Amino acid sequence: MDKNITLFEAVDNGDTVLVTDLLKEKPSLEAKNKEGRTALMQAVYKRNNDIAILLINAGADVNAQDDMKNSPFLYAGAEGNLEIVKKALNHGANFGVYNRYGGTALIPAAEKGHLEIVKLLVNTPGFPKDHINNLGWTALLEAVLLSDGGRVHINIVAALIDGGCNVNIADKNGITSLIHAKKQGYVEMVKLLEEAGAK
Repeated sequence: MDKNITLFEAVDNGDTVLVTDLLKEKPSLEAKNKEGRTALMQAVYKRNNDIAILLINAGADVNAQDDMKNSPFLYAGAEGNLEIVKKALNHGANFGVYNRYGGTALIPAAEKGHLEIVKLLVNTPGFPKDHINNLGWTALLEAVLLSDGGRVHINIVAALIDGGCNVNIADKNGITSLIHAKKQGYVEMVKLLEEAGAK
């Protein structure tokens, strides 16, 4: 157990050298702290990619969820950490593990304006790009509903369309992305959606 405490301390202190040394002793990479976080989850929260990559290379689980239902893969997507998203995709990212809203990594990335992550995930074979979360929203619906209609989100809507998202999935009230875009006066989004066959 001491090894694991030391590993968490090394992560918290951002001590890459100590983490490297500790990994030689083969500590449990899935041990969790009081918030249910693994050392990898902690490194991703701290946005210490060097340490996170060391842990992933050592076999740490990119899908292990903490008490908030965040996993390294999900959280990196939501926070726009492209390097860790890419690394997780190459190390067994599980598309069937969802955040506390029942969503994928793509949905908050679309909402928060992380264009490069949206482009990556929507074009990743097998990724559930039309997944509907507990709020009844897809990534496309969130990109329209929870944005200011600005350039970044216009580009995200375009990327989701280009990636093959279904433009006609409606929310729980039967309202589509196109209707939401029209209601909010997002002219460019309306044009993109209509050109993609949205109703």
